[in-house]
Amino acid sequence: MPRAMFEYTKTVLQKVSFDVQLFKKELEKAVKRLLPHELDELKIWLIQYIQGKPELSKCLIYVQ
Repeated sequence: MPRAMFEYTKTVLQKVSFDVQLFKKELEKAVKRLLPHELDELKIWLIQYIQGKPELSKCLIYVQ
């Protein structure tokens, strides 16, 4: 089940990445929901995902 939550979180973040505020809200929810090792994975995924999206780079502070 926890793995499903991680995959769901990535899907949601991809879908809301058009809006920085929505992205930030969903990221904050993910930090509360995910397990510590999943947060590490999310951080790695996030760094790769925002490569071409500089407006989302400020959201990295929520997973640090």
